[in-house]
Amino acid sequence: MNRIVKTSMAAALILMLGSCNIYKKYEMPTADSAIVADYAKASAEVADSTSLPYLGWERVFTDPQLQSLIRLAIENNKDLENARLNIEIARAQLKGAKLSYFPSAALNINGAGASYDHSQMSWTYQIPLALNWEIDAFGKILNRKRGAQVGVEQMEAYRQAAQSQIVCGVANVYYSLVLLNQQLDLTRRTAEIWKEQVESMELMKEAAYVDEAAVVQSRANYFNLLSSIPDLEQQIHLTQNTLSLLLNTYPQKWEVTSQLTFDLPTDLTKGIPVSYLAARPDVKAAERAFAVAYYATNSARANFYPSLSISSNGGFTNLLGSFITNPGKWFVQLAGSLVAPLFSRGQNIAALQAAKAQQQQALNNFEYSVLNASAEVSDALVKLEKNSQKHEYILQQIDQLEKSVEYTQELLQYKRGTTYLEVLTARSSLLQAQLSSLACWHSRATALIQLYQAVGGGR
Repeated sequence: MNRIVKTSMAAALILMLGSCNIYKKYEMPTADSAIVADYAKASAEVADSTSLPYLGWERVFTDPQLQSLIRLAIENNKDLENARLNIEIARAQLKGAKLSYFPSAALNINGAGASYDHSQMSWTYQIPLALNWEIDAFGKILNRKRGAQVGVEQMEAYRQAAQSQIVCGVANVYYSLVLLNQQLDLTRRTAEIWKEQVESMELMKEAAYVDEAAVVQSRANYFNLLSSIPDLEQQIHLTQNTLSLLLNTYPQKWEVTSQLTFDLPTDLTKGIPVSYLAARPDVKAAERAFAVAYYATNSARANFYPSLSISSNGGFTNLLGSFITNPGKWFVQLAGSLVAPLFSRGQNIAALQAAKAQQQQALNNFEYSVLNASAEVSDALVKLEKNSQKHEYILQQIDQLEKSVEYTQELLQYKRGTTYLEVLTARSSLLQAQLSSLACWHSRATALIQLYQAVGGGR
């Protein structure tokens, strides 16, 4: 056994001298790409647990009703459960790759009987135990194991990405539902005011302050406003069903807050730290996919080198050559093999070329994911900042329009050079400004959600 191992290892050592690259562990190619270099530097830094990417969703979405819905979605969502199962699959594959270092064993018990010219039946039997051990002299098993390990990390990143999408998806639908409820409430309250206005116009007509055209116009605008209420109610119903689907439950009505306030994380306008991008699970998954492709290329290279294996057979049998002995005897066989590929019709060359191309594709996808993440973070920051500014202007507009409605109403009542058209215009403008204020609030909420998802939040 020692002679076989020594002879095989000596032959393998000669070939190993030219195959050192096969054993090289994955490293990001920082010299070839500034994007990858920045990412590698950020990944090596100690994570700041207080920064936005590492804040738990409970600290970003503080609404108790929203928190309860997010918890329910995390517990019930099938996509997240599938992501967890993908991790289990990857771990099982890693376990299989690790066990490849051990010998394989097989027990093949067989027996047979033979009789010639009515002679007594002769029985033979064999109880062999076959062992086979592939020595990983050229990194074939090593690269498979390393690739499987990276695959586990990739699946964990996908699970984090799935949870981030679920958390932010529920928050998006929740705030859409809040917006629709607020729009419905505002429309109903405005309809009551406009109804009173119609009644006032009818009284003013009787007093000869306005004519019938003004009364008819006021009624038409009142009914136009009422017609928007069924649309809002329908949208609320559809949004409730969408939320139920996210929570993996039957359609039902979900209670939401009536408060239009939420806390914004601090230090959001100081640029886009690369550490934010390095924390994104989809970027991590893309980087791990490149690592998987790297080890796949190494495996393709290893196919050009021999396979070194040692086999052993041992057991108990009564068949020794052409003789049958009773009782049986023990037997042992040892063998070593070194199989070197000489010509495989170009299959190994083609496989290596394909692996190199796929590795370059994975690198391109990784770089693009970093750039895309940077753009998404930048978009969300700008959207949050600009909508905050816009909301301040809209509040000032509403204040002025409320005064305009009051003044034009008084002028019409006392016949001081105004018409009902001006009153109608002022009221319509006020309603549109109030609706714009709600839409702007919703844009700020969605910008916060987009930012949190863009930096990989959802932990």
